[in-house]
Amino acid sequence: MTVVGTTPPPRLPVRDRAAAREHAGGGVSPMLTRLAAERATGVLEREHGALHLAEGRVVHAESPLAPGLDVLLAAHGTLDSTVWWEAVERADEEYGVARLLLDSGRIGRGALEVGHLGAVYDAAYFALSPSSTPGRFRYGGGHWFGVLRPVTVDALERETLRRREMLHRLWPDPLPDTAPLLQAESGSGALPGLTARQRAVLALVDGVRTASDIARTLGRQAFATLVDVRRLAAAGLLTARFPPPARQTPPRVDLPRVDDPDITLLKRLRDALEAL
Repeated sequence: MTVVGTTPPPRLPVRDRAAAREHAGGGVSPMLTRLAAERATGVLEREHGALHLAEGRVVHAESPLAPGLDVLLAAHGTLDSTVWWEAVERADEEYGVARLLLDSGRIGRGALEVGHLGAVYDAAYFALSPSSTPGRFRYGGGHWFGVLRPVTVDALERETLRRREMLHRLWPDPLPDTAPLLQAESGSGALPGLTARQRAVLALVDGVRTASDIARTLGRQAFATLVDVRRLAAAGLLTARFPPPARQTPPRVDLPRVDDPDITLLKRLRDALEAL
């Protein structure tokens, strides 16, 4: 008896979800990906911040939810705020703030690059957050800070996704990221096991301040503060104040016309009663 061997069928291809998402343009910001591909220069404005591009790479980022580089440098004593604002006033198209600061010798290049990169990733995390409004790109010149160490769009998007996943693992509810924070009843008294950073955050939780407010007060990056906030929320030491319910518009009521027979009769009855 002859046994005829058969070739096993090929293995089915395994879909690379990340590659498929990138191919479909479903990254953090498809518009930003297109701008990087065309090496665009200008500013991408989004609901929660802005990204400044030079030849398709991100050279600066800003968000109202993240402290600026000036706050971060001054808080740690790296640079006097007076020196910063002097450079801002003197900056022009040829000499940006970065170059003026380095030429002054008041800060080293390494310290400025590290601080600026941290501020860029911090603000970009919020600028690239899901938005209810479309982004808008304005072609134009560079940012007043100047070009120090550009960041590729791919690197920025990877780091943004990594940060989102990290926060989700710590505490899946995003409400504490933006809402006013409240201390839980167990949040007072002795709290062994907390780090100094977490204690500093918890001490500023007053029912009014948000995580961004606390970050700005402490002179820390906003994302690092979010990490502490979510860990404190997971430990049951703080919670978020829910936003007030949306004001509902009362339903429209169509009033009867003045010449309606029923209205005319009611007016006559009222006049007769007043005459009594």
